[in-house]
Amino acid sequence: MTKNKSALNVMKGIDVPETVSKDAAKRFLSKRKKELKVDEAVEGILSGNISILSAAITLIESNLPKHQKKAAQIIEKCLPYSGNSVRIGITVVPGVGKSTFIEALGLYLINKGHKLAVLAIDPSSEQSGGSILGDKTRMEQLSAEKNAFIRPSPSSGSLGGVARKTRESIILCEAAGFDTVFIETVGVGQSETKVHSMVDFFLLLMLAGAGDELQGIKRGIMEMADTIIINKADGNNIDKANLAKKEYENALHMFPPTESGWTPNVLLTSALQNFGIEDVWLTIKKYLELTKKSGYWLQRRNNQAKYWMHETILESLKNNFYNNTKRKKLIKDFERKVQQGKISPFEAAHMLLNKYFSK
Repeated sequence: MTKNKSALNVMKGIDVPETVSKDAAKRFLSKRKKELKVDEAVEGILSGNISILSAAITLIESNLPKHQKKAAQIIEKCLPYSGNSVRIGITVVPGVGKSTFIEALGLYLINKGHKLAVLAIDPSSEQSGGSILGDKTRMEQLSAEKNAFIRPSPSSGSLGGVARKTRESIILCEAAGFDTVFIETVGVGQSETKVHSMVDFFLLLMLAGAGDELQGIKRGIMEMADTIIINKADGNNIDKANLAKKEYENALHMFPPTESGWTPNVLLTSALQNFGIEDVWLTIKKYLELTKKSGYWLQRRNNQAKYWMHETILESLKNNFYNNTKRKKLIKDFERKVQQGKISPFEAAHMLLNKYFSK
């Protein structure tokens, strides 16, 4: 008796192709395994290779000791080729149109033959771990320009550490040929002080309606500003923008004279309509001309270098103190004693420090 055959015949199909070919996967893995050598990185940066510049900044942002060592070597070798850019700090209040403004000013500068790097310090990243890559997508035109380089800040770490890494990144960007560097941040707080300590010119972007907002701005931030910009001065907002301009001008007159000899001013802009953008750059050029002639520009650069030396020492000591496994346990023990009232917080700190320095 013959066995019945099924009426259903399954045709043999074609083999499912691999999503990634084996050759492509090997090439990808070999690239990933290949570590960036110091001399290779320096050569690439000096030739303006953006991929290598990005890889070197990634080394700067890494907390791995071997990466930090390599980054330090790259920075030292690039240092003689740095320092020739205009460093501009830009700080804003939420909703001011930061990305639109930076893109408008950036495109203006690139059309004038400049090379622009945009670096960011994101104070919110400490809490949220969030990325500010959104900036890059909002500045589509600028990010597509071959003479523009946009780099978000690390998405974690202390504000001091993020700021220090941003300053180190400035050196590499300058060595790569970028003659203008924007360092931007959001909000009015400690991050502005860090930005101010690494730039030549400090811009504060505000919205119209200064009457109420003026009360909420820290005096220190206003005193740091070399120019205040009222953005979105267009359409039905023009009258409010002019009123805000007068409010800020009156406030600036109450401040003592600046060390630079520069008189801070207030400008109106509409980044959306490209209004007032040229005035911003002309103002920056006037400031640079004044401060370079008086010697203040060089003095300020030297003081900033000294400041960051001390900041780096403090940051390194702090990391070294808190990142030791045994010391973490000891700190927890002292925290418990402080909370139980067995020892004062000051005495606990002194004892921990004595143990640290006597090792």
